[in-house]
Amino acid sequence: MNVLAFFAHPDDETMLAGGTLALLAQNGAQVHYLCATRGEGGETGEPSVCSLEELGKYREQELVCAVQKLGGRSLTLLDYIDPRVGPENQLFSYTENLTYLAGEIAATIKQFGIHAVITHGSNGEYGHPAHVTRYQAARLAVESFIDQALQFYTVSAQFEGHPKPHLANPDNPAHLVLDIGDVLARKTQAALCHRSQQALFVRRASKEAGRQMSVAEVIMRLESLHRASPVVNGRLDDPLVNALRPWAVQEMPLAQ
Repeated sequence: MNVLAFFAHPDDETMLAGGTLALLAQNGAQVHYLCATRGEGGETGEPSVCSLEELGKYREQELVCAVQKLGGRSLTLLDYIDPRVGPENQLFSYTENLTYLAGEIAATIKQFGIHAVITHGSNGEYGHPAHVTRYQAARLAVESFIDQALQFYTVSAQFEGHPKPHLANPDNPAHLVLDIGDVLARKTQAALCHRSQQALFVRRASKEAGRQMSVAEVIMRLESLHRASPVVNGRLDDPLVNALRPWAVQEMPLAQ
């Protein structure tokens, strides 16, 4: 099975779905990574690990490291520039041309003979416009393969007890909730590759806990998927789900 993990920025792949992707690779799937930007608009770390001008190249190497830790088969980066965060933490997408982006995704699907696509949720997790763009373009790309039964999954799907509710996509109910404990160490190692973003990873949790948290402490052990297409009608039955089912702690509709 060939899987395309398609995300907007370096670190999205790890923090939102690193355990799922590592489990797939561990079970023989060829996981190909496609990232739209090099995260040029992100943070440089506390203390800074590089200058703003160097951030894109630095984060590219962080992503290479993370993909290796997760057992990825290949990594492709598109040439979009990640915009800087605006006043009052305003976020932006990297393109408005969904048709062109969908064409780039479709070309990657053809290149690697992809059977399943995993990407951001329709709400962009916390409403990030770049994540929403990723979802919309991926959907267009998948729908263009009318003669193939491509599976289209989105991450951080909504379920009761989501470990980080602020990252859940409210319009994407979870069809599969996974305990990724078997590969938690691998996911944590991938997160540590993203050195420039580690202060960001722990900031919210540290504030809530009233103490400095470590990266290992904030890694989600539960991950969730929503199958956007084909539409779920009864028990899930496709190669991706069947590969992950041994780690499922919740499945909807419930298996009969």
